[in-house]
Amino acid sequence: MEQDHGAAVTPDPNRWRGLVVISLAVAIIIADATVVNVAIPSIIRDLKITTTDAEWITSVYSLVFAALLITVGRLGDIFGRRRLLLIGTVVFVLASSPVR
Repeated sequence: MEQDHGAAVTPDPNRWRGLVVISLAVAIIIADATVVNVAIPSIIRDLKITTTDAEWITSVYSLVFAALLITVGRLGDIFGRRRLLLIGTVVFVLASSPVR
């Protein structure tokens, strides 16, 4: 199969929107991990746990995140990445909302 090296390839203008969406999704992940780390002193104080127990909290958080990343990545391959990103964002927002 021959390739035409002389033809100009026009980049998709939507690639920048995709970059912005993915960048925001990654920023949410980083912010979420930061919130967990910032909350550690309050968790230690309120639950009266040791710093070792608090380290377990951050380790388990990372482990669950990694396990879900692989699983949901595969589900994204099957059902569509955009759909899974939207579902994940909705679940994150609902889970982050305070219960009143």
